[in-house]
Amino acid sequence: MTKATEDPAGHVSDEGPGEIPRHVAVIMDGNGRWAQARGLPRTEGHRRGMESLRRIIRHASGIGVGYLTLYSFSSENWRRPAEEVGFLMSLLRFFIRRDLAELHAERVRIRVIGLREGLAPDIAALLDEAESLTAGNDGLTLVIAFNYGSRAEIAEAVRALAVEVAAGRLDPAAIDSDAIGERLFTAGLPDPDLVIRTSGEQRLSNFLLWQSAYSELVFSPVHWPDFDEARFDEAIREYNARERRFGGVGARQGVR
Repeated sequence: MTKATEDPAGHVSDEGPGEIPRHVAVIMDGNGRWAQARGLPRTEGHRRGMESLRRIIRHASGIGVGYLTLYSFSSENWRRPAEEVGFLMSLLRFFIRRDLAELHAERVRIRVIGLREGLAPDIAALLDEAESLTAGNDGLTLVIAFNYGSRAEIAEAVRALAVEVAAGRLDPAAIDSDAIGERLFTAGLPDPDLVIRTSGEQRLSNFLLWQSAYSELVFSPVHWPDFDEARFDEAIREYNARERRFGGVGARQGVR
């Protein structure tokens, strides 16, 4: 696992990204640190991060990414100060009300993964509206991980299997990785080829732990508000420089 590269002056190449991965997942990290470094409130970092989100969605769609999954709000983020959580909820409301029509016109299909229980009724209704309005679209599939935690997702899948076994509808011997995958929030979606995390942190933070078993991981040092189209392409070039072996022997002689 390596960080995205750049030249000594900090510039990212503007050459094409190369082969486009089918599914890119992004941990959008660093909004608060971006703001603090500039003497601004954390909320301003989140607001600027929303602008980056719009740019990356548009760019990913334009270059042919099939699936873009964004870690927008984790189940652990509720522990943040109430004022900050409230601002993040208002940003979500604003994003859906402002951008949903445009995304729909661009044939973007929205899918939301995460727990819905306990959400404010208007938030839950907006998420449902975004999914139902765009369900028939055939462009980029935009997956929003909201109130999402991978361990809770896996626990939910295991619980569902246990219920089916207890009811006699499922033979325990039939439980395999496919059976678990079919009961995850991401059922029906391909696993991510590339996972990008911004801000320099090098961990998954409870994001797509099952699905990222064989994903390529790229860690960008740039905070999310400064992450732009060129940085996204740089991460894809880093992805294309890797040899994906899925546990087997690589094409390069002697590589395992």
